[in-house]
Amino acid sequence: MGGFFRTLKGLLKPDGVALIHAIGRMEPPGQTNPWLRKYIFPGGYCPALSEVLAAVEKAGLWVTDIEVLRLDYAETLREWARRFAANREQVRAFYDERFCRMWEFYLNMCEMAFRNGPIMVFQIQLTRQRDAVPSHRNYIADWEHALENDANEVA
Repeated sequence: MGGFFRTLKGLLKPDGVALIHAIGRMEPPGQTNPWLRKYIFPGGYCPALSEVLAAVEKAGLWVTDIEVLRLDYAETLREWARRFAANREQVRAFYDERFCRMWEFYLNMCEMAFRNGPIMVFQIQLTRQRDAVPSHRNYIADWEHALENDANEVA
């Protein structure tokens, strides 16, 4: 993980900003579910936020914002499961019944992990310089509002 953040730092312009969006855990470092690691994300690992932040610090990057999205991905998984169910027969014809059962299990298991377990999505904003972004989040809404105004003027 350290190599990733050292490389990121090297690729960022001095005033550049990176946003890392990842699935992680709110528990101490541990093991990824063996079934997920074997069948869905071979070799995958779900890091603790503490692991990621330690690697960011060692790389010498500034954490300028962190947002934890606790339930957003649960809703995404629920919608994916609904759409999968609506198209299950087509998927089964393309793959097979075993694949369909595994995919249904994955979608439902992960939705429950996001709703009731230690799994979350986090976003970390990183910079090389402490003043690369304003010290508050309002600049994002201000920027979006300016873009809307520009779009309305063009239309």
